[in-house]
Amino acid sequence: MAKLRIGGTWVGVIDLELENWTVSMLREEVAKRSNASPQSINLISAGKVLKDGDGTQKLTQLGIKSNAKILASRISVDEGKSLMAEEERSRRLARVRVAATALSERHVDGSLPLEDFNIELENQGGQKVQLGTETDQRAVMMGLMLHENAKNLIRKQLYKDALEVLTMGEEAFSLCDPKVLEFIDNVPILQIDIVWCYFLLRDISWLSVAGIRLEKAREGLERCHGKDFSRVRLLQSGSQPELALHMRLELLEGVVAYHNGQFDKSRKSLSSAQAKFSQLQVPDEALSHVMSMGFKERDARRALRLNNQDISSAVDFLFEEKAKRAQKREDDIQHRMEIMEQKQYGVTPLKKAVNLEKLKELVAIGFEKNLAAEALRRNENDFQKALDDLTNPETNSVIQLDIESRKRKRKQRTADATIEELVSMGFDRSRVAAVFRAGETMEQTMSRLLSESESLPTIDPNNIGNPALEPNNVNPDSVGINDTDEGPSTAGEERDVEMEDELAKDIESADALSDYDIEVTKEGEAINEYLTLLASSDG
Repeated sequence: MAKLRIGGTWVGVIDLELENWTVSMLREEVAKRSNASPQSINLISAGKVLKDGDGTQKLTQLGIKSNAKILASRISVDEGKSLMAEEERSRRLARVRVAATALSERHVDGSLPLEDFNIELENQGGQKVQLGTETDQRAVMMGLMLHENAKNLIRKQLYKDALEVLTMGEEAFSLCDPKVLEFIDNVPILQIDIVWCYFLLRDISWLSVAGIRLEKAREGLERCHGKDFSRVRLLQSGSQPELALHMRLELLEGVVAYHNGQFDKSRKSLSSAQAKFSQLQVPDEALSHVMSMGFKERDARRALRLNNQDISSAVDFLFEEKAKRAQKREDDIQHRMEIMEQKQYGVTPLKKAVNLEKLKELVAIGFEKNLAAEALRRNENDFQKALDDLTNPETNSVIQLDIESRKRKRKQRTADATIEELVSMGFDRSRVAAVFRAGETMEQTMSRLLSESESLPTIDPNNIGNPALEPNNVNPDSVGINDTDEGPSTAGEERDVEMEDELAKDIESADALSDYDIEVTKEGEAINEYLTLLASSDG
């Protein structure tokens, strides 16, 4: 046991185990001894305020040793609530980082996803892309997930949180090969979003770095989109989806120039931004015309704004988007089916999923599917080694025997689970075992038991609904993860399902043009504000 010497609100010594206690546990103990609420207690050690963090760090991890002196001070209820809110915010941001890391790793390195979906990178045309090495893909995917989450926070006006998440995204992208990043515009857009958060927070301290970020953003956009943005317009069939993004860039360049005393440069940037803002205003007549064709107002406005207010192009765009969404739904269903199939085959010794493309090649040659999948699984998806095993009579026979053995074990587990479920419902075990037939459902067995019984069974209410006794509904002929001797399952990994689902939902709701789909009301107000400031400075 260690001792901590407490001073301030309460004076005394607390005996505890530093390797097991957290800051919140210590705060609660001090609060109890000083007859105060934990929210009103502030703990200080070596001049630093002790924070809960993610709630898992132990006192030893924070560098606190036996006989250390801790100052406990009492703060107002409002200040305490503010402190607790800040700690909750810190915990949430830590969860975001961990969840984004976990998702990017699982959905890039070939591991079997725990979810029934897969996350893949797409270009502006909706085509799947493979960027650089596995490390590069993981870094880009993590950066994209964090960026989407940050944009969602901006929409909720949580600008401080958004800035933190954007900074995480920037760190993730920095792990990628710079040459790979030259092909995508996400990094320069993220730089613009960071400066936009600076502006929305009205924090003057950002001026020293905002200009540098905007220079990098402009260079990056010109490299990706081409000079005068000709490349992106070619990709988008002549439309101007990037107009709102560049209006925001010029607005921010004008704001930075103004605060640096560069009034002429500021006026030029703001005037250009104002012209683009005018171009982005959707005429009521055009909006009404598109909506009369059955489209919702938001969709119609977005289509007109992204297509330079051209009604014909906007309508074509909306029908194309509808077709893309339908195709995406079909692709998602196919992805889920593929993942379910992979889960049947189990994981490799390094916890990777069976590669379905290589499996298709082996099946095309003439090998039975389950046999080919097992050969790939055993050989870490090495096609040639799997082929060697399949064409070798001895190893082929071993694989077949192994598959049949696991099938029998699975069938036996299914039968045992069914029998246990029926016994839990009050049927006599010996009668159930005598009546049960392999391969039939629990309902079929129950029907025959009831038809042979003279009275209903006695129900044991303590066993009703026991999930441990529920029958296994998996196809007993399939080879599942838990049947695989090699390669541990990922099913038992601890994960933050709630946060991972939130990040996945952010990604799912985005599309290739979401970065350009900007509601420009705040930008218009800012342009007028700074043009007025410039006019007053001229006076």
